Amino acid sequence: MVEPDTDADMDPLSRFQAVVERYAADPRVTIGTGFGSSPGRRVDGRIFAMLVRGELVVKLPRQRVDDLVASGSARWFDAGKGRPMREWASVATTAAPAWPELVAEAYEFVGSIGRPSGGRQR
Repeated sequence: MVEPDTDADMDPLSRFQAVVERYAADPRVTIGTGFGSSPGRRVDGRIFAMLVRGELVVKLPRQRVDDLVASGSARWFDAGKGRPMREWASVATTAAPAWPELVAEAYEFVGSIGRPSGGRQR
């Protein structure tokens, strides 16, 4: 039997906050913004997940993003500059059950990169 989605009526911001809550105790993770004023989370100073225009946006290896796009699960993220960012996947709320897994993948991927040099901390 399939469990009903008890969070089906959640707005995108509440859904995002619920998904990233599991990283709240991690001292490497900071709460702040993604690109611009979008709510986001960073690990070691680098963005791994953010909410943009009501969709989850995660940083993943390019091949993983290509696979998600090919499967119809995501789109390449466009930050409004007219070209897709190949290591960023934008995932609609219709695929919200996959959000926790994708955020975990993004956390692992970005966390393995390390702290940026010369970049600003949030």
